Amino acid sequence: MTISCPPVAMIIFNRPETTARVFERVRQARPKTLLVVADGPRSDRPDEAEHCAQARAITEKVDWDCTVLRNYSETNMGCKQRPISGLNWVFENVEEAIILEDDCLPDPSFFLYCGEMLERYRNDARVMVINGNSYLPTGCKMPRSYAFSRLLRSWGWATWRRAWALYDVEMKQWPAFRDSGELERLFSQKACQTSKTELERAFNGTYTQAWDYQWHFTILIHGGLCVRPSVNLVANLGIGSGGGGTHTQTDHPLGAYPSQAMAFPLRHPATVAADERLDREELLFMDRLSPRQGWQQLLPRTGIVGKLKKMFLG
Repeated sequence: MTISCPPVAMIIFNRPETTARVFERVRQARPKTLLVVADGPRSDRPDEAEHCAQARAITEKVDWDCTVLRNYSETNMGCKQRPISGLNWVFENVEEAIILEDDCLPDPSFFLYCGEMLERYRNDARVMVINGNSYLPTGCKMPRSYAFSRLLRSWGWATWRRAWALYDVEMKQWPAFRDSGELERLFSQKACQTSKTELERAFNGTYTQAWDYQWHFTILIHGGLCVRPSVNLVANLGIGSGGGGTHTQTDHPLGAYPSQAMAFPLRHPATVAADERLDREELLFMDRLSPRQGWQQLLPRTGIVGKLKKMFLG
């Protein structure tokens, strides 16, 4: 069975350097449809209009057979409204898509993995997201090519129109869900408290520029599942003081968490159900992942890890 690259949506802003690297991976995958969502410059940043223009120009260098759709904002909508409005537009135009922000660098195998998962679970309402990220420590092995998770990872992902249609930025059902005891059933005590705090802040407006907490809540409230790959398929280029990210300006070990290639053919799980063991392993790993706690030993050992450690540790 031959699976072509699904439609790809790129969400870009003012970082031509990272945009160029991500776009090159998209170019190698040669999707038949490319959708570009671009935010506009901020009025108080004199140089930003040029940077935005440079980033947009990179995505216009399409040299393969491809339908290109563009949704450019001439004013700055911000990190909340631009992705939301952009994704609403994406799913008005296509039934399913891979979503890549301008600092999410996928391994080439990510596109084939997403294509196969989107096709396999297209009509399974239980499955709502295809994650590109999987953060597990060295030594934690998965018996299949992927598993199912309740944890959303949005640094490179894919979904369907049917799932995004459920998105509720206002989180109207949050108070009832918060008080129902469902989070306590789903997660450990510490993870439950962390999730409650984050979701409450998204609900009450403390997180003014967040859109992804609301998406995670949408998945939880509908009992949805995310597909977790057995290896991390997307590296984040925007973490750290030099990455240019809005929410990730502090250096963090996840900036050194490498991407790896998925092996094919895929080996499928026997059942469609959350693997609670892996979710616990990832949450514990994320808790331990601190620059002060020997985090280097937890990372997968690939050829680029040494270079990344040097970048962060000197």
